[in-house]
Amino acid sequence: MLRTSSVLAAAAVLTLAFAPSLAMAKAGGGFSFGSRGARTYSAPPVTPTAPSMAAPMDRSLTPRVAPSAPAGGGFNQAAAPRRSGFMSGLAGGLLGVGIGSMLFGGGMFGGGGFGVFSLLGLLLQGALLFFVGRWLFRMVMRQPAMAGATPYSRPTPTPVVMPMQGNAAMSSGPASPTITKPDYVEFENILQNVQAAWTAADTRALSALATPEMTGVFAEQLAEQSSQGVQNSVTHIKLEQGDLSEAWTENGRDYATVAMRFSALDVTRDRGGRVVGGDLALRTMTTELWTFMRARGGQWLLSAIQQVR
Repeated sequence: MLRTSSVLAAAAVLTLAFAPSLAMAKAGGGFSFGSRGARTYSAPPVTPTAPSMAAPMDRSLTPRVAPSAPAGGGFNQAAAPRRSGFMSGLAGGLLGVGIGSMLFGGGMFGGGGFGVFSLLGLLLQGALLFFVGRWLFRMVMRQPAMAGATPYSRPTPTPVVMPMQGNAAMSSGPASPTITKPDYVEFENILQNVQAAWTAADTRALSALATPEMTGVFAEQLAEQSSQGVQNSVTHIKLEQGDLSEAWTENGRDYATVAMRFSALDVTRDRGGRVVGGDLALRTMTTELWTFMRARGGQWLLSAIQQVR
C-alpha cells in the first residue's frame, strides 16, 4: 500500500514538472514563426527594447530563396573565360627565350645574318611580341577590382528606434510606410487581444487579429493543449517598453516589425483548475519581436512572432 502511494505521488510530481513545458505557455509558445515577406529569413535590426539579435524562424510558409549576386556587380567566376595553363606557359617560355637571345646577341630566334631566314625571324619576333603583349593586356584588364568586399556584401543597417507612443515616422526605404501614434496604439491593442483570444482558446477571434498562417499555428498549439488536458492563460498584460525595428513596403503590403517587452500573469491549469505551471502571484517578463502586415487601406494583422536570443 505504501509503495503504491509512493508511486502515485511520484507520478503526480512528474506531471506537475512536465505539464508547463508541454503546454504552450503564452501565445506562440516561445517559438519563432510566421512570415515577414521578403525579409522572413533576415534578422530585423536590434533596438533598445530588444538589444539582442532575433532568433531565426522555426517555422514559416515563406520559401527560402538562394542568394544571388546583384545585377552588374561583383565578379562572376563561372562566366570568366577559362585560361589555358599550357598556352600561357608556352607563350611565356617563348617570350623568355627570345628576350634572352636578344640580350646575348643571338636575335630572337638565333642567327646573326641578314638573309631571308633572318628577316623571317624578325617578322615572327615582332608578331609574337604583339600577340603576347595583347594577351597580357587583356588578362590584366579582366582582373576583378579588389574593393575589399565580396559580391554579396551588404552594409549593416542602422536601426531607427521609435517609442511605441511616438508621433514621428520611421523610414526603411524609399517606399516605406509612415508609422504614426495610432499605429503604435493598434500594435498594443493587437498584443492585448491576441493574448485574450489565446486565453479563451477562441480561434475565430484570433483569425480577425492575425494572418491565416499565424491563426493556423495558434490553432495547432491550442489543440495540443487540449489533448494534454491543460489550458494556458495570459492575463493582466502590461506593455513595459516597445520600439520600431523596421518598416517597409513590398507587393502592395506594408510591414512593421516592433520589439515589445511586456509583463503578464502566465499560468497553466489542468482540467480541474489546479495550477500546474506559472504563479498567480508572480508576473513574468517577455521580450519578443512582432511583425504586423496590412494591405493598402486595410487594418494591421499579426504576421510573425520572433524570440530574442
